Amino acid sequence: MNFRSDNEAPINDLILQAIVDANQGFEESYGYDNYSTLFTEKCQQLFQSWCEVLPLTTGTAANSIAMTLACPPYGSILCHEHSHMNEDECGAPEFFTAGAKLIPMPGKHGKMDLDYLDQYLAGAGVHGEHESLPSVISITQCTEAGTLYSLKELETLKTIKQKYKLSLHMDGARFANALVSLNCSAAELTWQAGIDLLSFGATKNGAMMAEALVVFNPDLTKQIKRLRKRSGHLISKMRFISSQLNAYLKDDLWLKLAQHANLMAATFKLQTNTNIEFIHQVEANEVFCRLPISLIKHLKSLGFEFHVWPGHDDVIRLVFSHATQLDQVEKLVNTINHYSN
Repeated sequence: MNFRSDNEAPINDLILQAIVDANQGFEESYGYDNYSTLFTEKCQQLFQSWCEVLPLTTGTAANSIAMTLACPPYGSILCHEHSHMNEDECGAPEFFTAGAKLIPMPGKHGKMDLDYLDQYLAGAGVHGEHESLPSVISITQCTEAGTLYSLKELETLKTIKQKYKLSLHMDGARFANALVSLNCSAAELTWQAGIDLLSFGATKNGAMMAEALVVFNPDLTKQIKRLRKRSGHLISKMRFISSQLNAYLKDDLWLKLAQHANLMAATFKLQTNTNIEFIHQVEANEVFCRLPISLIKHLKSLGFEFHVWPGHDDVIRLVFSHATQLDQVEKLVNTINHYSN
């Protein structure tokens, strides 16, 4: 019973079938195929706005190309200290931008402290050309803690980015989970909230290997296709990426898959013994909770798979996916509750 990561979940059957269906005959290569054209149209309909769209295979590529578009080599990128951008990209944003500096920002529960961010930016520039130029704010939605920036918090971020004339990027590896939880439109969660660039994730939510970079600010699209090519992410048979993304959006499949994953996490939270300590609010499909070390070992011995959080032997992370079954969640809940009584 796997609760380790939604990256380990199987491909959704409809998305897998879409790949098979795309494997018929010949199609133009390098993104000029009908599937990729259709995906761009679908994105513009979804976000109710013009946007430039790059189908990709990894979130690292989406994040890093986005930073290249928005941040010069002498610039800096402000992100949460525990963000994927800062801790799990192996220096890719710095590499792609030819040397831009990541500035880790503090904040509880995976979210940047917006007052601290504002104060930091207010003091930037005192060293003139000796310091990196603040260029981009990058947030993660959902965060690495499974929490969400509210629409009100996004409005504050929009004010900050406008005040200091920065770009605003959203790492949306779990964008669908955030969207269904906040119960708003894709437009409200992105460009209307000041987002200039979105790393649009699908792999964690049922796709095989499909992500996209969505750029809402036309000022940031200069030579975007050459940057994709130079980075090694111009896929020749792009139809097999775009066909996944088209199936992902068709009939709101992506939202249904995310709703299920979120529901499984909420079910675990609601049914688990009340003396279990939850480290962060359960707002999407991830749960962080503190358990006795003996219970953690007992769960592992029974075949439950999850991550023990680094540096905290008594804290585990559970990730619920589109493929998580209710009976699996109930077995986990019953085991924990029985042990705790």
